[in-house]
Amino acid sequence: MTIIALSIIIGTIMTMSSSNWLMAWLGLELNMLAILPILSKPKTSRASEATTKYFLTQAIASAMMLLSSTINAWQTGNWGISELKNKFSTTIMALSLMMKMGAAPVHFWLPEVLQGTTLQTALLITTWQKIAPITLMYMISNNIQPTILVFAGILSMIIGGLGGINQTQLRKMMAYSSINNLGWTITIMAFSPNTALMNIFTYIIMTTPIFLMMTSMSTKTLQNLSTTWTTSMTMTLSIALLMLSTSGLPPFTGFMPKMLILNELISQKLTILATLAIMTSLISLLFYLRVTYLIMMLTPPMTTPSSTKWRAQNQKSQPTTMMTPTALFTTHLIPAIPF
Repeated sequence: MTIIALSIIIGTIMTMSSSNWLMAWLGLELNMLAILPILSKPKTSRASEATTKYFLTQAIASAMMLLSSTINAWQTGNWGISELKNKFSTTIMALSLMMKMGAAPVHFWLPEVLQGTTLQTALLITTWQKIAPITLMYMISNNIQPTILVFAGILSMIIGGLGGINQTQLRKMMAYSSINNLGWTITIMAFSPNTALMNIFTYIIMTTPIFLMMTSMSTKTLQNLSTTWTTSMTMTLSIALLMLSTSGLPPFTGFMPKMLILNELISQKLTILATLAIMTSLISLLFYLRVTYLIMMLTPPMTTPSSTKWRAQNQKSQPTTMMTPTALFTTHLIPAIPF
């Protein structure tokens, strides 16, 4: 397990620190091959299916990366990441990085893979696995045509919002939440790459405690979530607040990057795009509020001396070291807005 964890970390760091497409590709491949044993660890057909889907999509994305960098090297004679000048190569590279991340229109693998894995692995895929492709996109953002990024971003926002509305499985809901947030990141990447990085790292800080709390309470569906008052009132209330924060409601931390993105779009005279982004965020707000309403309004905040057998294990669950600080950051970082 230590070797696998080291390989995942080294692969990401290698990609982030490389200035050459071949080294970046090598880091992504190392990262992908290391996570496959973690995905296939549960001996179920669902886990095997998720592993196969993950491998195939990542392999296709890697092949597209190689194709793009090879065409560019053929045209320019340079393998450097910052030297991606060919428009055709740039478009293929942007699509391959979107497939690596799970952004629309190449997002289909993400909800299915998350549903077939454990909550810890789902956390890994929605947070750490996005860092390397986002870094590469940041490095080539000046060369990508803004129209492509804006189209993919708005599409991701719409699909992420509509896809999450009818879900009862929390892992699929978080997958569509991830797609929605990637939409905001990709949209602003064309105009302010630094804001895009801040948005994705804020999302990682917000998503981490949600998955850790769901793992601690063995909660995988909305039905499970509605019964968690009996085992941990604090965590249940925290999940409700974290969901509101992820939706981008003030005064929580999730409002900060959205406000900065909208401010940047309006300052660039892109008012129509900013309005579209706000409208799509209202769609995703619907399923976040649905979860919060289910937790806080429909079930009385009371404990009971008797707990069902399958819930008994949760009486001993304690917050992990990462859970408390990340949950605090998720709800109290608004004063840190760089204005």
